[in-house]
Amino acid sequence: MLGRYAVIGWGSLIWDLDTLAPHVELPWLMQTGPELTMEFTRVSPKRKMGLAVCLDPENGVPCATHAIPSARGDIHAARADLAARERTTEPNIGALCIGTGLAEGNAAIIDIVRDWCLEHGWYGAVWTDISPNYAEHHGRPFDLDHAVAYLNGLEGESRDEAVRYIHNAPAETDTPLRRRLASETWWARDIARLDLG
Repeated sequence: MLGRYAVIGWGSLIWDLDTLAPHVELPWLMQTGPELTMEFTRVSPKRKMGLAVCLDPENGVPCATHAIPSARGDIHAARADLAARERTTEPNIGALCIGTGLAEGNAAIIDIVRDWCLEHGWYGAVWTDISPNYAEHHGRPFDLDHAVAYLNGLEGESRDEAVRYIHNAPAETDTPLRRRLASETWWARDIARLDLG
């Protein structure tokens, strides 16, 4: 992969490239990305106020990620592509280029991504680096009991989107909240109701 830029993903990007599709080269290289710490700790307007997975060193656990080659030969273009897909600004997209020394995003994550790029021959990488906002949204720290109750209290399209999103995340996005939901009878009923299998 020498000279190529990787897009690193772990959530909906895997099954829904959206506007990023013309700018990457399939297939996804599953479970080949760096191990990053994550949890479903972002209340997402895009996901109808359901919980989206994000990088979260405080509440998360290390999970395998996935990589796909960008079709771009420029790190700035690769970053802009991912920002457009995520409907966010470029400061919310981490970016690393071995050749130019560009390194923007969470410092701990940059170190992990740099080591991974060097080990696997990538010239650089981009990734979604939007912060968790659970505490900001709820006025209290994230905890599993509260998160489960929050999800169970969602109704209509918000509830359906929350269940679909978490259920459809790659199996490797194996966080404490996801494990806890697997033991909830209401969660199993919703999966069956939505025919998610």
